[in-house]
Amino acid sequence: MGMNMIQANAAAMTEEMQWLGQVIDTRMKLYWQQPCPFKDIGEVPPPEPDNQSIYAQVVKYYQMNFTERIILSLSLAPHLQPHLLDVFFVKNKTFDRGFTEFGGIKGQNHGGFLPTGETVSFIVAANDMEKRFSLMELFGVDHFFHTSGILKLSPPPTEEPFLSSVLSISPEYLSYFTLGISHKPDFSIHFPAKRIYTGMDWEDLVLDEHTMEGIMEIRDWLEFGDTLMNEWGMHKKLKPGFRSLFYGPPGTGKTLTASLLGKFSGLDVYRIDLSMIVSKFIGETEKNLANVFDQAEHKSWILFFDEADALFGKRTQTSSSNDRYANQEISYLLQRIEDFPGVVILATNLRANIDDAFSRRFQSMISFPIPGPEQRLQLWQQAFSEKSRLEDCINLREIATKYEMTGGAMINVSRYSSLMALKRGNNVILKRDIMTGIRKEYGKEGKTV
Repeated sequence: MGMNMIQANAAAMTEEMQWLGQVIDTRMKLYWQQPCPFKDIGEVPPPEPDNQSIYAQVVKYYQMNFTERIILSLSLAPHLQPHLLDVFFVKNKTFDRGFTEFGGIKGQNHGGFLPTGETVSFIVAANDMEKRFSLMELFGVDHFFHTSGILKLSPPPTEEPFLSSVLSISPEYLSYFTLGISHKPDFSIHFPAKRIYTGMDWEDLVLDEHTMEGIMEIRDWLEFGDTLMNEWGMHKKLKPGFRSLFYGPPGTGKTLTASLLGKFSGLDVYRIDLSMIVSKFIGETEKNLANVFDQAEHKSWILFFDEADALFGKRTQTSSSNDRYANQEISYLLQRIEDFPGVVILATNLRANIDDAFSRRFQSMISFPIPGPEQRLQLWQQAFSEKSRLEDCINLREIATKYEMTGGAMINVSRYSSLMALKRGNNVILKRDIMTGIRKEYGKEGKTV
């Protein structure tokens, strides 16, 4: 099925690129007043794409007109058939440079021509000022190109013309139009987020009743939020999305819970690496995190900020210009989170670390306490492999009652004692290894057994 989709996409895009090439050739001939079978580029008939391709489905869903298809095709050309745009490298011999009206730039690694808004304007409008003005609407915030995250004009350098911005297709739609699947961005300095998932299920999550009630509220939002906002018309009264704060010691299930919510809803969960986002350079923190939100906005991701107080903690006093800029950045980012249409989860070890001004923006605040004795017993019972066997003298209830530990710490003990069993060449978990593991975990916190 995947190969059939790729074949359908390839066939549709081949026809679309051929059409774009014919449109560009027609514009050039008309502009230079050369012999041409057409009097206007609008006379060049666009192909009827194969209904099996993603491209055809998108074109028909949005009922794209001639100009919108040119813009979409032009954004795809550098990725699919970059040589189509080589014609724009022709030099203006009078000034020994490229033609200003063609727009475009040359990339750092890409050897071809990268189109800008000016390139679109030349192909669609040439010298027709009225058509040029109407193009602005197609790059506005209300057009489906923007609202659906299909393509955009990247913001130009300060005070440079708007149409000098580079035209770029979103990674998501480039992946749809080629491979027929959703794009999964890679963790990098430019995208400081990593997709997380779990092989565990809800029965593996051991939490107290009050905590589970809070998590169920998020599950209810994931299941019924769209109906509430749209069918019930509550979008007029409620902010989009759902924001929750998870607070409690490390190892109490915050990350696992976020992963299970994604598994339940079929949505990708991205863990934001705040150490890569927070920058000492003014403006860089905002830029790094905005890149994550720009990609996540149209994909229904769940965003999970671990150790969130690194960025969303108590704000500094404005004793310097850097402090003022930092607080401006945080205010901007808080607004992005508040407007995000999906689920945002912030996790912190201490609730008191989060700024009260931001706390008011949460729909829920869920405590993840250290598990009690009965919960610890259940966690110990789940901690070991079914292929292992506990030494007869091991009393898990006694261990659970006596030693206060988080689920994450118990897993570390299980890992250690299981490795010791394998090292001995058998599957028996010894009590002395469990106790050594417990001492190691206590030692991390400066405690003794």
